[in-house]
Amino acid sequence: MPSAAEVVVIGGGVVGLSVAFHLAEAGVREVVVVERDLVGRGSSAKPVGGVRATFSDAGNVLLGQRSLEAFERFGAAVGLRQVGYLFLCRTEEQVAEVERSTRLQRSLGGSGRMVTAAKACELNPLLRAESLLGGSFSPRDGHAEPALVVAAYRAAAEELGVVVCEDAEVVGIECGGGLISAVETSRGVVRTGRVVCAAGAWSKRVGEMVGVSLPVEPVRRQIGITSEGGSPTLPFTLDLSTTLYFHGCGGGLLLGISDSAQEPGFGREYSEEWRPAFDRAAAVVAPSLVGRELVSGWAGLYENTPDHNALIGVSREVLGFAYATGFSGHGFLQAPAVGEVMRDLYLGRKPFMDPSAFHADRFSAAAPVRERHII
Repeated sequence: MPSAAEVVVIGGGVVGLSVAFHLAEAGVREVVVVERDLVGRGSSAKPVGGVRATFSDAGNVLLGQRSLEAFERFGAAVGLRQVGYLFLCRTEEQVAEVERSTRLQRSLGGSGRMVTAAKACELNPLLRAESLLGGSFSPRDGHAEPALVVAAYRAAAEELGVVVCEDAEVVGIECGGGLISAVETSRGVVRTGRVVCAAGAWSKRVGEMVGVSLPVEPVRRQIGITSEGGSPTLPFTLDLSTTLYFHGCGGGLLLGISDSAQEPGFGREYSEEWRPAFDRAAAVVAPSLVGRELVSGWAGLYENTPDHNALIGVSREVLGFAYATGFSGHGFLQAPAVGEVMRDLYLGRKPFMDPSAFHADRFSAAAPVRERHII
């Protein structure tokens, strides 16, 4: 553990490593990443791997598009498969909402388009046309392998001199008079005047250490993998009515659904509590998925904010404290672009997009706008 650093990044997931890489690439010296566990073992360990720019919020669209460019540069090295995202609409209200989102995405250069129920079933033969009114399809989107992305950012960051410290839980931050002076970890103290919180589901506690409100709530999400029934060209498919989702995974399928009854907390024990809800939803939109045998499964943590949009910014109260967290399931897919934004905020430069709508202070002002394309 170094005794001093120019900046300490708290959190060794894909967001923290992207931030560290982009800082070092821009010439920032003495960048240290501290991770409470092993790198990539938090929320980055268990995402569904989706990469997309299909959102209802302009900021999320821009972050998604910029990140897609990075994933395309990585290409096969991170297992990128641009099979597209297919959002399913089963009510007139959903059709109208998705039409608005699709117009926004296209106005910003996105690849999304509205599709009929028949076209949706052509794109994904597992769907039941009678249950659908239509949907949207964005062919540039798809999925990648999170572990490979984490490893790529870590390797690139370390090559530039970033020091990554694992098993180093942050237990305190020395802060007096609105100035940071050190980060205290279970492996020692690092003297620094700059901190970036990228601690994911654990960010609220980090914010409390310096008196900054980061309203992040951990919620367990679970998925399962089948051994057959998939296709390498099957799009990442999501039902807006139930949040059921699935895509091809090897020769099988990745299956999941957001459990509205799941209590917040840090528990990551896997169970099949989600299967009945998934099967009820599948019986309507994709009947052949009901009762599919699973060969594996896992549980991970979403880091939810009240409006399901990220917290990206620099504290106005504590000099030297910045944050990139609370992505509510979008951290993996937005990480490349967020690293760029945080680099520019750190260096006092203008980012490629205006991140002010993601500042944590939004919750103390007017009612924030909730992201609609979420699972």
